[in-house]
Amino acid sequence: MLDLTQQRIVVTGGAGFLGRHVLDVLRARGASDEQLFVPRRRDYDLTVEADVARLYDDAQPDVVIHLAAEVGGIGANREHPGRFFFANMAMGMHLIEQARARGLRKFVHTGTVCAYPKFCPVPFNEDDLWNGYPEETNAPYGVAKKALFVMLDGYQREYGLASSVVVPVNLYGPHDNFDLHSSHVIPALIRKCESARVNGDDHITCWGTGSASREFLYVQDAAEGIVAATEKIETPQPINLGTGQEITIRDLVTLIAKLCDYKGRIEWDASKPDGQPRRCLDTSRAEKTLGWRANTSFEDGLRATIEWWRREGAAD
Repeated sequence: MLDLTQQRIVVTGGAGFLGRHVLDVLRARGASDEQLFVPRRRDYDLTVEADVARLYDDAQPDVVIHLAAEVGGIGANREHPGRFFFANMAMGMHLIEQARARGLRKFVHTGTVCAYPKFCPVPFNEDDLWNGYPEETNAPYGVAKKALFVMLDGYQREYGLASSVVVPVNLYGPHDNFDLHSSHVIPALIRKCESARVNGDDHITCWGTGSASREFLYVQDAAEGIVAATEKIETPQPINLGTGQEITIRDLVTLIAKLCDYKGRIEWDASKPDGQPRRCLDTSRAEKTLGWRANTSFEDGLRATIEWWRREGAAD
């Protein structure tokens, strides 16, 4: 098991939603702030090879935990398929190549549930990742992230680069992105319900039919899983991180409205896409290899997220 107290660790995306929780877990494991390096976009454009090389020169890492991504909900994915493919592919490719060139101790890559085939058998098992094309809306992002699994496998077999790969399901929690244009479904729905409640609106409108299902993982649980993979896994065999429980979008909207105490009507715009029909992960590999499982109940996690938005976000 890798002793994180003895490593210099770069956390890309460390200032973001997931990254701040990963940093908290690393500190809880005994890593000091002097060991942790968080590159900021204003200083390092990770899509540019020269900037990535400069990051490695400046930080001199032993371990890189790669969380940075350009990502959004269905609307953002429809508007920026080219950018999402290029940015995510380029960031990972440059970071992994520089890791090889410098003899990095370990590279940890965070994949995405969007990499799974559109009609994957449920629950999604890691062995099915390549058995079909992803849902079209998310495919550029999902394929770019998944291609890096292959790069890490090749780099381990040819160059001996140790790595681990985790595949989290949709995350939610405090500090999430609540921008209505680019956010994922839970923060978008919380903001929509809270705004409607405060403004006294008699209805809200949601995309699609509500028939698609999703699985959600509280961000703190995801952070624990990522750090466990950093400590314990040396090969890029994908490991799902999730709860193994799914909920339809229709039921999700009803639950969030209830927790927000919003009593108006819920209307559906069926002209908008539902996205992938179902998402639910088989998490048995994570339990077996990491000794990890999610600990936060869905309603508890939603309540904490709503409370955070009311306290910190709604005033912005």
